[in-house]
Amino acid sequence: MIQHHLRVHRSDENLAREGQLAWQLARVATDPVEVMPEVVDMIINRVIDNAAVAAASLTRRPVSSARAQALSHPVSTGGDGATVFGPDLARRVSPEWAAWANGVAVRELDFHDTFLAAEYSHPGDNIPPIVAVTQHVGCTGADLVRGIATGYEIQIDLAKAISLHRHKIDHVAHLGPSAAAGIGTMLGLDQATIHQAIGQALHTTTATRQSRKGEISTWKAHAPAFAGKMAVEAVDRAMRGETSPSPIYEGEDGVVAWLLDGPDASYDVPLPGAGEPKLAILDSFTKEHSAEYQAQAWIDLARKLHHEHPELFALRQAQGPQVDRIVLHTSHHTHYVIGSGANDPQKYDPTASRETLDHSIPYIVAVALQDGAWHHVDSYRPERATRADTVELWHRISTAEDAEWTRRYHSLDPAEQAFGGRIEITLTDGSTIVDEIAVADAHPLGARPFARADYVHKFRTLAADVLDPEEIERFLALAERLPELDADEVKQLSIQAASGVLASAPHPNGLF
Repeated sequence: MIQHHLRVHRSDENLAREGQLAWQLARVATDPVEVMPEVVDMIINRVIDNAAVAAASLTRRPVSSARAQALSHPVSTGGDGATVFGPDLARRVSPEWAAWANGVAVRELDFHDTFLAAEYSHPGDNIPPIVAVTQHVGCTGADLVRGIATGYEIQIDLAKAISLHRHKIDHVAHLGPSAAAGIGTMLGLDQATIHQAIGQALHTTTATRQSRKGEISTWKAHAPAFAGKMAVEAVDRAMRGETSPSPIYEGEDGVVAWLLDGPDASYDVPLPGAGEPKLAILDSFTKEHSAEYQAQAWIDLARKLHHEHPELFALRQAQGPQVDRIVLHTSHHTHYVIGSGANDPQKYDPTASRETLDHSIPYIVAVALQDGAWHHVDSYRPERATRADTVELWHRISTAEDAEWTRRYHSLDPAEQAFGGRIEITLTDGSTIVDEIAVADAHPLGARPFARADYVHKFRTLAADVLDPEEIERFLALAERLPELDADEVKQLSIQAASGVLASAPHPNGLF
């Protein structure tokens, strides 16, 4: 890896494009280096993972809304169009709208992959826009694999170096450039064209983090889909010769100077050197549970404590609660984003939205302690969130930042990087229970690391109620042959709902 030094430049410095981060990202995208077998294998896993969580969300209203919008935009000129998760596979729409609808479906349940460092990200969000364009233009599975490898590499490299959330900018500002670069790789575009697409994608995808603050709205699922849609459109404009604001990162009125650390800031962004393989996807990890990633390890720890202390958590306590208080000692990010440090009263509100509850670690730990399990639907039902004994336990849980857990959270050494913390349970008799967990069970260093069989099981489980059995097998057979697929087979790389499933989904009306 090389380190690209990024700083703000005055306009009269005339920073050459070779010194611009966007140009160096485009260099990575155009490097014809071979995709390593272990990366190909993980890309297949994440294509399966995305389809799994999309299947589980097909009948939810935000997904239905996005799908209806996409189906209102028929195939555009220049290609055959792209598929949308759910409808008949012969139904095609314009690729930017397929990226939109499928991006919402993938993101809706907060249930796919993650990478966390200086910034956090869901790099699987790169897959819907890259697949949509691949289907539209008739590229092969091998082309698609190369594009996805680039998308993951660039988003993760940016997330390693540049914090967005510190300045209340939403994390999809790293996704727009990565998706544009991945599409550029897949299409075999030249470096200058990808450079312009990256700049346009970044310029149109910077937004505030209010979408993840307070009462969290359904836009949380739409935000990455919007970034993917903007990336498709940015590539189209760049291919037509249109240019973008430059230098987009380094300019004196650019992203770093005014949205991030200011005119005196500098960063060192790790990027593969010429001929170095794109391995970043191997640094990411997926979710066993439908919740914010920092909650994954806590769910596993709560599940363990539920079974170790059934007298405390397994049953409602007729004689009153035995737990006086619970403190979760954890990282800065967990405390301030999904913990009590956020100072969001909505995180303790039984009537809060599902999007809010999946970003409330006090709620999640309370339910997991009581149920000894986590379910992507049942754990968020209103009747579950408003249960009196749950609310009482929930309101006895708080978080506290611990410097060591913060240090481990930001460590780039996989052996010590951690996303959990230490739980201290104080009972009403004054005794305590103390335990800790560093990483989720499904993490590569966890108790039960996810492998291909786990991804397949996740897909079969989540798709069982919405796809026909033969459709489940058809998709898995295609996905597991991903690098070998011809253009016609890539066009079938989607999922079709069983008869009647979509009829039961909401059908909201809008302008389109």
